[in-house]
Amino acid sequence: MFVKNTWYVAAWSHEVGPDALFSRVVTGSPVVMYRKEDGTIVALEDRCCHRGAPLSVGRREGDCVRCMYHGLKFDSAGACVEAPAQQRIPERAKIKRYPVVERHRWIWIWMGDPALANPDAIPDTHWLDDPAWRCLPGYIHYHVNYLLICDNLLDFSHLPFVHPTSLGGSEDYAKVQPKVERIENGVRITRWVLNTDVPPFAAAVKDWPGKVDRWNIYDFTLPGILLMDSGVAPAANGAREGTRVDAAEFRGCQALTPETETSTHYFFAHPHNFALDRPEVTRSVHQSVVAAFDEDRDIITAQQRNLSLDPDFEMMPFGIDSALSQFRWVVNQRLEEENQARQPSAKES
Repeated sequence: MFVKNTWYVAAWSHEVGPDALFSRVVTGSPVVMYRKEDGTIVALEDRCCHRGAPLSVGRREGDCVRCMYHGLKFDSAGACVEAPAQQRIPERAKIKRYPVVERHRWIWIWMGDPALANPDAIPDTHWLDDPAWRCLPGYIHYHVNYLLICDNLLDFSHLPFVHPTSLGGSEDYAKVQPKVERIENGVRITRWVLNTDVPPFAAAVKDWPGKVDRWNIYDFTLPGILLMDSGVAPAANGAREGTRVDAAEFRGCQALTPETETSTHYFFAHPHNFALDRPEVTRSVHQSVVAAFDEDRDIITAQQRNLSLDPDFEMMPFGIDSALSQFRWVVNQRLEEENQARQPSAKES
């Protein structure tokens, strides 16, 4: 089961070109996306109402799309407007149209009740296209349940062990207990590690005089959105008090979108606000993140494979699991609320 009444990232803007049909499965439902002639995004159910063929292997005709199985043509609202050799089109001949918003290089989609789709609820990710920041777009496909990836992102104590040569740094990072706070629809996690070794990814893009102070402060909210203020600054230079002199600052933007119960789309970027005139720095930062996320995928995929061997296995909670537990509680609460909303009342039944 997935939370439906929330905004999911469906694609990077560049993935949906001006003329092509782009398909992606989101929360178990096939979606076809394309741009109208004015450039705005359309997201429709990628399944013809006639025989269920995918429209994504069909043909664009202006702002419409034609199914190339039996030739039905659908407009951008999802209504069938033409059926070869048939003048009368059944009133029920239509497919779902999903609310969609393109903002800061991400295309957001609402898979639930369209009446509840409020664009103001979309998280702020302006760093993705802010001229004061630089980043490259990232995408990874996982063959695991999205909640296992959420667990990974909610507990950064794994960094020195899974990412020793990329994002990790020294093992003292794992010994620091983060501050975990409940916020609306999720949790906020704050971790400071003072007077520590420079992590490899930061050493690759900037010279440092010695030990550093390091921080990761991020919100993790439904359905699986991580927005992070992170960075590295010379030790004892006042970074924790707000003075980020000679620092390397980042604004991580990550989004998990379930494809199915056992597969996930992972969108990410790691904007930085230094060395903006040096594209090689942006490439280095991006490659360090990609390498680390590939390492995450390796261990989480192995975890998923191990868990599938024993469906009755129960994970043993540790103190470091506070954020994980709280976020899963938020997910379960929202699922329960949506399930109850779908149930007919006693009066109706």
